[in-house]
Amino acid sequence: MEFETIQLLPMASSHRGALSPGCEQCQEGKKLVLFVTGLCRFRCFYCPVSERRNQLDVVYANERRVQSDADVLDEARAIGASGTGITGGDPLGVIDRTVHYVELLKAEFGANHHIHLYTHEPNPEKLRRLAEAGLDEFRLHIPHYLWGSLGSHGSAYRDVLAAAPSWGIRRGVEIPVLPEKETELRRLLRSLDRLHLDFINLNEMEFSATNESALHGRGYRVDTWNGWGVKGSRATAERIVREVRLSTPLHYCSSRFKDSVQLRKRLLRRAERTAPAFADQTEDGTILLGIVEAADELQLPRVVEAMGSIGRVPAADYRVDAARRRVELAPDRLRRFARRLRFPAFAVELYPTEDAIEVERTPLNAAAFPSNRGTGGW
Repeated sequence: MEFETIQLLPMASSHRGALSPGCEQCQEGKKLVLFVTGLCRFRCFYCPVSERRNQLDVVYANERRVQSDADVLDEARAIGASGTGITGGDPLGVIDRTVHYVELLKAEFGANHHIHLYTHEPNPEKLRRLAEAGLDEFRLHIPHYLWGSLGSHGSAYRDVLAAAPSWGIRRGVEIPVLPEKETELRRLLRSLDRLHLDFINLNEMEFSATNESALHGRGYRVDTWNGWGVKGSRATAERIVREVRLSTPLHYCSSRFKDSVQLRKRLLRRAERTAPAFADQTEDGTILLGIVEAADELQLPRVVEAMGSIGRVPAADYRVDAARRRVELAPDRLRRFARRLRFPAFAVELYPTEDAIEVERTPLNAAAFPSNRGTGGW
């Protein structure tokens, strides 16, 4: 049965047929992103993984660097996750670690905690092992040089997709849209449709700090009307969703959708659960704080003392962040007495994530300017 109606999503995304459960949770911001390794033997030229992760054997739960199982579980609770997306690198390259995290998450949050996984490796033994551990869904990335009829060179991918239903697991394909390979992509989609997959996801190809040189070297350019998307990728994907009729659900996800919808909603969920009561929250999922910084650990108690003696701020209305050597409070409250402090004071907008990346900071007193720092008094 072909799906007739195109369902439109924000930021130019669309789909025919039902979204996969993993995508439904992602678009609601309910999915923990568990990056289990940056190592990957495929080394696709368009890989957008950041320098802090690309080809490094590191683990992150959302933006939190993972040192223990507790970090993974705490981050899942921080966003109220109803599921997890496991990614990399290639998670099958560290199969024991990946199995461990599937079992950990299922044991902690129950069988209904939906877990999906991305991989390049068409390895039936590893994927069967993950299915036995509780994995609900996998998304296979078929390399662009194999797009087409999935003949002899793509048989490993075809075979693992055909075998997966017997393991009790949902399976699909997820690939970026390379605009110059539209003909090969159309042939691939028709070949995949004969396998009766659960879904096919097309992602907008996009620029990042790590793939920029490779993309420019191959003649790709930024779509100036579409964020960091590759020019032609969106138009090609929209044409395919419109023209290629399949019996398999087909979903196109734009790069702007990932940032403006998925990430934004996840940030909002995290802010609701982790931001202090005195913080202001924005529609974009960021939070607004007032901060007073100490020069070192020895100075931090003096900053805390100043909250009471100068600002008349009760202890319940500020928070000490010892790791960042600062005191946090409501930005409007800090503005009322910041000029009387000789410690640097700022109003900041930041992400409510573990790394607390700042979007913007505004100086609130003379000590906040570099030339005036280090006076050490009140």
